[in-house]
Order: sequence, then structure tokens, then C-alpha cells
Amino acid sequence: MSKKVLVLSASPRIGGNSDTLCDQFIQGAEAVGNTAEKIYVHNQTIGSCMACYACKKTKACIQKDDMSAIMDKLVDADVIVLATPVYFYSMDGQLKTLIDRTLPRYTEIRNKDFYFIATAAAGKASMERTMDGLRGFTDCLPGAKVRGLIYGADAWQKGDIQGNKAMKEAFDKGKGI
Repeated sequence: MSKKVLVLSASPRIGGNSDTLCDQFIQGAEAVGNTAEKIYVHNQTIGSCMACYACKKTKACIQKDDMSAIMDKLVDADVIVLATPVYFYSMDGQLKTLIDRTLPRYTEIRNKDFYFIATAAAGKASMERTMDGLRGFTDCLPGAKVRGLIYGADAWQKGDIQGNKAMKEAFDKGKGI
């Protein structure tokens, strides 16, 4: 059965290291008949959560930006990939802002398979806090299952990921969904 894969690429650099791993994942997923959509989070207009909690009554954020359409895609997807470069041992601000803005409907992101992609200039250990932060999000989602973690270590400058073992791993994880 074909699955809908939603890839959220939070790299501010299109074609950057984490974005390149997203492309590898998508190639693998599509190779076995799944459909995939990639959203460049950096190119979306997503305001920060204002903690006004108007959404508690309406199940909708009062902000009128791109998050509403992204939220629909999160609810509709079977598989969600969260990809980020690591900045100061954590996910970048674009992805964190998107995660925070799921508040009005986060309980509707249910029974999804998740994959995390992180890239960093340093080794795998430098990405663990990022992975923990992403797990913190999925821990709040009913029935979420983290199926794979992809570590793009030693990738700082754009293009450093080429030839990295994470390239094959991303393709293989995509192919394995």
C-alpha cells in the first residue's frame, strides 16, 4: 500500500546537507511506490506561537499564515520526516517554531511514523540533544512511532554530506517505509 510521506526540510539552505538527505529519503520512498512532498520550512511564513490559547476553543490559530495548510498536511500524512541542521546542539529555530505552532491540532497528528534527520559539523554525539528534542515532540502525539534516526555527522559546509554514509542510510530508510 502506497504511503503519503511529508518531509519537512528546515534547512535555510536549499541543497544544504540536511536538505540533501531529505532528497535521498524521498528518492528511496518513491522508488517503492510511495508519494512524497517536501516543504522547505524556511520558505514558509510561520509566526511564533503567542501563547494566547485562543486555539483551545476553536482548534485553529488566530494567526493567518502558512501553518494552517502545513497542519492539514501533517494530519493527512502517513509518514513524517523532520530534518534540521544542528545549531548549538539543537534543532534550528524554523523547525522549533513549526512544532510549537502545531498546538491547536497536535492531537490530530496521530498514528504516524516519524523519521528524524540531523546534520552537524561534529560527530553523532553532538546531535543527541536535537534528536531528544524531536522525540519530545513525538512523545506528545498519540500513537507516534519513531522509525529511524539519520545522523549526518561531519557535515558543516554545503556539500559536505556528499559521500557520507548518511546518504545511503537516508535512501535506505526511505525505501524501507
